[in-house]
Amino acid sequence: MPMITLPAHFDGKQIRLDEPFDFLPDTKLIVTILSESEPDNDYKDWLTLSGRKLIDAYGENEPEYSSNLLKEVNPEYEGR
Repeated sequence: MPMITLPAHFDGKQIRLDEPFDFLPDTKLIVTILSESEPDNDYKDWLTLSGRKLIDAYGENEPEYSSNLLKEVNPEYEGR
């Protein structure tokens, strides 16, 4: 039988499959526990940097640009 991956979760008492699957008696299984770990420091640093740059890009000191500066108008824009 080919290896099959099935999503499952632990409900506090039993391991439960997230979708039905028919097993034959004595089917061998391997259970892998996926940890819900904290993101590593590099990832947190990138998120912090990205957030700061978004604040810079859309901050209160960002000038309003008029539509006169457009080189090409998008005909599908709703003009909100």
